[in-house]
Amino acid sequence: MRGVVLHAPGEVEVRDREDPRIIEPTDAIIRVAAACVCGSDLWPYRGANGPVHDRPMGHEYVGVVEQVGDEVRNVRPGEFVVGSFFASDNTCEICRAGYQSRCVNAQLVGASGTQAEYARIPLADGTLVAVPGTPDADLVPSLLTASDVLGTGWFAAVAAEAGPGRTVAVVGDGAVGLLGVLAARRLGAERIAIFSRHADRQKLALEFGATDVITERGDEGVARIKDLTGGLGAHSVIEAVGTQESMMQAIRSTRAGGHVGYVGMAHDVQIPGDELFYTGVHLHGGPAPVRRFLPELIRLISDRAIDPGRVFDLELPLEDAAEAYKAMDERRAIKVLLRPGD
Repeated sequence: MRGVVLHAPGEVEVRDREDPRIIEPTDAIIRVAAACVCGSDLWPYRGANGPVHDRPMGHEYVGVVEQVGDEVRNVRPGEFVVGSFFASDNTCEICRAGYQSRCVNAQLVGASGTQAEYARIPLADGTLVAVPGTPDADLVPSLLTASDVLGTGWFAAVAAEAGPGRTVAVVGDGAVGLLGVLAARRLGAERIAIFSRHADRQKLALEFGATDVITERGDEGVARIKDLTGGLGAHSVIEAVGTQESMMQAIRSTRAGGHVGYVGMAHDVQIPGDELFYTGVHLHGGPAPVRRFLPELIRLISDRAIDPGRVFDLELPLEDAAEAYKAMDERRAIKVLLRPGD
């Protein structure tokens, strides 16, 4: 099969790779209908995660089940499925509490790479959710977002306790932040402010339900959100970047007693304990338990109640993956959808 490999930082290649096969009786093999490049893929692409060599890439996916192991019961060949970027058994105590990404048997689906024509999905019964029937072609991008960025933005909004009567601030205007706006609006937030300096992202944020755009960052951004909230700060803040600056901006933008939902992949983030102690702010986040939300998100998408697929502003054949990474790295695209076989 053809699949994307990060040969070295900045060097993306599409190569012939060995076809995946059933290894464990709980595995499934899917034919990937659509994959995409995630903002977190840019960290190793930029060399921020240290040396890489011929690493298979991709952890977001939708597709059709081709084969299942002997112990798989919940999905069957021919079904169109969406799966989380973390494989989980969905039966352990942690999963039953709603934190499938921290399953005692969790596995990173991205270890084998889903930016490819086919993919092996471990723990298929607990990881994959079948879509009723065959989805219309125009719904596929939205279903693909449910695999990670929509589920992650949704978790961020839930972790931040976005809801009726609340003001939500969103730090980060990438796909996760933008879909955090959508989630906060769907959860009933009264006011949603996004920190953004990019006109195309500001426009989409407003269309997803943002009420305010703040162009300032850091302490100036904190001052602006406090100006908008009578000096108190937001009730709920979504942190969708993962840097020291973004985390501190999120915490400082939150009122006493408020909540930060942090989902940006953290890189060298250090929170000063003495400052945190006096904030009265709740912190909750980490790798999103996307599997918790998949049934609801699939239903909302299938019913056309939400249209998260609009975050894809560039679509390319899988063979053009190098251009997809370059476009996102240079911020010429918010998020790029890849079509295997095109």
